[in-house]
Amino acid sequence: MGLHRATGPDDEDEVRTGPARRVPAVYDDLFAEPPGGRALTRARMPERMADPRAVFEVINAELMLDGDAAQNLATFCTTWTEDEIRRLMDLCVAKNMIDKDEYPQTAEIEARCVRILADLWNSPAEATTIGCSTTGSSEAAMLGGLAMKWRWRQRRAREGKPADKPNLVCGPVQICWEKFARYFDVELRQIPLEDDATGLRPHQLAAYVDENTIGVVAILGVTFTCDYEPVAAISAELDRIHRETGADVPVHVDAASGGFVAPFLQPGLAWDFRVGRVVSINASGHKYGLAPLGVGWVVWRDAAELPEDLVFRVNYLGGDMPTFALNFSRPGGEVVAQYYLFQRLGREGYRRVQGACADTARWLGERIAELGPFELLYDGRGALPAVSYKLKSDHTGFTLYDLTEQLRVRGWQVPSYPLPADRDGTVVQRVLVRHGIGRDEISLLVDDLERCLERLSGGTTGAPARPSFHH
Repeated sequence: MGLHRATGPDDEDEVRTGPARRVPAVYDDLFAEPPGGRALTRARMPERMADPRAVFEVINAELMLDGDAAQNLATFCTTWTEDEIRRLMDLCVAKNMIDKDEYPQTAEIEARCVRILADLWNSPAEATTIGCSTTGSSEAAMLGGLAMKWRWRQRRAREGKPADKPNLVCGPVQICWEKFARYFDVELRQIPLEDDATGLRPHQLAAYVDENTIGVVAILGVTFTCDYEPVAAISAELDRIHRETGADVPVHVDAASGGFVAPFLQPGLAWDFRVGRVVSINASGHKYGLAPLGVGWVVWRDAAELPEDLVFRVNYLGGDMPTFALNFSRPGGEVVAQYYLFQRLGREGYRRVQGACADTARWLGERIAELGPFELLYDGRGALPAVSYKLKSDHTGFTLYDLTEQLRVRGWQVPSYPLPADRDGTVVQRVLVRHGIGRDEISLLVDDLERCLERLSGGTTGAPARPSFHH
């Protein structure tokens, strides 16, 4: 039964007179009929049904007050998708990823994606590699952390030692690792930045790692600055610590962004399963994996790295399907979209897309350096397609918070925020170049930067020192 028509049982061409007069639906004005003629309810469900077209238009008008996703240079997340992806997601809107026995082909597609990623990340045991999709890299990171905690606890039990004080060692990490530590009762040992550093340095590990360390998190694409931490060098330092102290500590690589960049732009860089201590990797499919929001991945070196106690099993085509997740019901469309992109682009396509973004980021870095007041922390070379910069030490007058505020006048969302401890006195800005953000758009940003600098030449506008979104 359709709910969108305003006519009654009368003939559609008839116009009745008197109190009961009703106009055919084809002549209704969406903004004169409910809910277009009133404000939407804020705290209570309305009593009556309404024309779906009118509800759509009113909500659509509200959403226009959001920032333009294409101008959001703060987010790593995908903001442009092909029509084919939208069509596939429409087909999967009612498919629940948890129901693997009801939607076996969607489950098979997820398994294919895991095998593709195991191959992309150089797993030495591709046939026995295990992994899963998640709602994003935060959930994936927590699953990797849980596996490390379980393995550490099992080892301590075998050795007859207490397992009540686990710790996790890392540099400047995204908030998901702080959540992991709090939610799962693990001490987070976050190593402060050295004066000229933007990430964890291997020689710092010895002061933080001990027999209670469940693992070290290495970041491939530091949230704050967009460069890579040296995974191979971190692993080598842990080898040295193992030889000298006996503490045998694994590495989890948080490749939320870099996991879909390094294999294509820096294929010779050893950061993945080619590094012996790397036991697990997480990545965001919806960041530089180019998929729509709502999909992440975690892959273990081999099945032995994921303790059986953490795995639940469901019936799958009469067989056994393992599942490991924090979420339960979630849509299958994002996973299918990821598989579409793997097939649509292939390695060649990902190289071209990420290469174009990297070229634009390097160009932007050069332009920002020419503007005068900025010092680049990361120039777009060697890691993510992005730039990060601060004001020069001798600069006086306006702040980066002033600049963020001025750029918002034109719709640009460029975050300003302090670096982590012990460099939290340094405020930086970051610009991410993603698929769908081309050279022309970035050239317009540069033009607006120049205009903003002219407006700020007289000094600060008094913008509050309020850190912008930078995750």
